[in-house]
Amino acid sequence: MEKSIVDYFFSLVQIDSESKQEKDIALKLEKDLTALGAEVRFDKANEKTGGNIGNLYAYFPGKVDKEPILFCAHMDTVKPGIGIKPQILKDRITSDGTTILGSDDKSGIAQIVWAIKEISESNISHSPIEIVFTIAEEVGILGSKNLDYSLIKSKFGFALDSRDVGSLTIGAPSENDLKIFVHGKEAHAGVEPEKGLNAIMIAAEAIREFPLGRIDEETTCNIGKIAGGKATNIIPNYVEIEAEVRSHSEEKLQKVTQQICSILEETASKYQVENTEGKIIYAKVEIDIKKGYQSFRLKEDDEIVTLAHKANKNLVLPCTTSIGGGGSDANNFNQNGIKMAIVGTGMNRVHTVDEFILISDLEKGAQWVKKVIKIYSQM
Repeated sequence: MEKSIVDYFFSLVQIDSESKQEKDIALKLEKDLTALGAEVRFDKANEKTGGNIGNLYAYFPGKVDKEPILFCAHMDTVKPGIGIKPQILKDRITSDGTTILGSDDKSGIAQIVWAIKEISESNISHSPIEIVFTIAEEVGILGSKNLDYSLIKSKFGFALDSRDVGSLTIGAPSENDLKIFVHGKEAHAGVEPEKGLNAIMIAAEAIREFPLGRIDEETTCNIGKIAGGKATNIIPNYVEIEAEVRSHSEEKLQKVTQQICSILEETASKYQVENTEGKIIYAKVEIDIKKGYQSFRLKEDDEIVTLAHKANKNLVLPCTTSIGGGGSDANNFNQNGIKMAIVGTGMNRVHTVDEFILISDLEKGAQWVKKVIKIYSQM
């Protein structure tokens, strides 16, 4: 392996691994983890996600007779993530400005692997350790959604996938994904527009009434995509909209989702036109609702939280906890009975070409993982 965590991080981010294309980095990690003494295997989640490899599982036996502790990070990156050229600028690592850096989430991967490398080289007695490196996290947390949870023995663990090193996210919302189809009627836009039903106009009228943005401290709603129409001289008969609703309250989640459905149906019902046979045709909507992920909320006195705070105090890091507004692999782990908190790695300005990570944070994150393993093994 490389001589430093910086070198190791460089090697990881230079391997292209946009979502559903994680095979190359997975094979490198398999080689590295095996060399450190792990048993490594893959599942077949990619058969459901459409990717080129499954989730990676690694098992390190321990000399301390305890249940294993779990660490998780995801192998995929967002776009543009092809041909990343990392560089050091003073105290930080950046890309060359044409791509993302990929510290989301390869900083987490590097910190986990490097911590175990240092523990192994120091012959430190530790509990069993389990690692899961997931696929397709950035496109709907699909890897962890299709994970084989029977392959994990740990009862709790940490997902390294947020900003400040040592910061702990102990809650996240549920999400509903909405695909909305608005059906109108086509007609010639210049010759007989009155014989058409403009699906774009109907959709726009409905969207104006949607509860969008931050609705309250627990709930948000957003429209992310809209598409429709064929040409300017044709009244558009079809529009497709993709939206989401998130909330820490299941009641509010369903209330806002139903409000959107009611607005769409009421708006469409106001528009009608006669067809060539003299029959009345109404605009209509179809709405496909799928649960993106389930909310979770850990307690401040949960073992996983107190363990993290002990590590933070030892490393003189703030003992902060927060409730997040986004979904991650941790949602799916918690839903499947494995308590998982999200911890920071030092990643900054992620999902942009301005992404960076401080070298000191990259190193500190590895020390955090190492400290957590040591403290847990001695508890």
